[in-house]
Amino acid sequence: MSLFYTQTGDEGNTGLLGEGRVPKFDLRIEALGALDEATAALGLARASANSPQIAPLIVEVQRDLYKLMAEVGATLENAAKFRYIDDERVQWLEKQTDAIATKVEVPREFILPGEIPSSAAMGLARTIVRRAERRVVELYHAGGLENLALLAYLNRLSSLCFALELLENHQGGQSTRLAKTK
Repeated sequence: MSLFYTQTGDEGNTGLLGEGRVPKFDLRIEALGALDEATAALGLARASANSPQIAPLIVEVQRDLYKLMAEVGATLENAAKFRYIDDERVQWLEKQTDAIATKVEVPREFILPGEIPSSAAMGLARTIVRRAERRVVELYHAGGLENLALLAYLNRLSSLCFALELLENHQGGQSTRLAKTK
């Protein structure tokens, strides 16, 4: 058998961590797909980052996201076996964001992403994290998840991405452009 494909999903179903298969359009699979996109977008942001402290921070976040994905990908009966994200991990994200906030000026208006490639990549990652958050929230409200810390973690992660976008602009010598219409 090939290491790159299994053929088990050829009929439009996929397996969960636990017993059972679901259609690939299932809310849980949609959430997993959005989380996977967020992890990849963070990888792009990490690869283009100019600030030396960003890469190790994003690697840790990406590892957290894979652990989060394991819980999301498990059946309700098995989710606790994969639980890693908790209030302590949410607080860790808050601490990272607060540390960055001391180095940048936080705009009081919306910004236009794209001053430099590295900040643009971080802005893109932020928006994809927000989509993943919406999918996970939807799954939670549909009764497919029990761990509220997953929602808080993703909410804080988007804030961290915003702070990192501002940091990249600052350390790249660029002012963050505001979205003023005038």
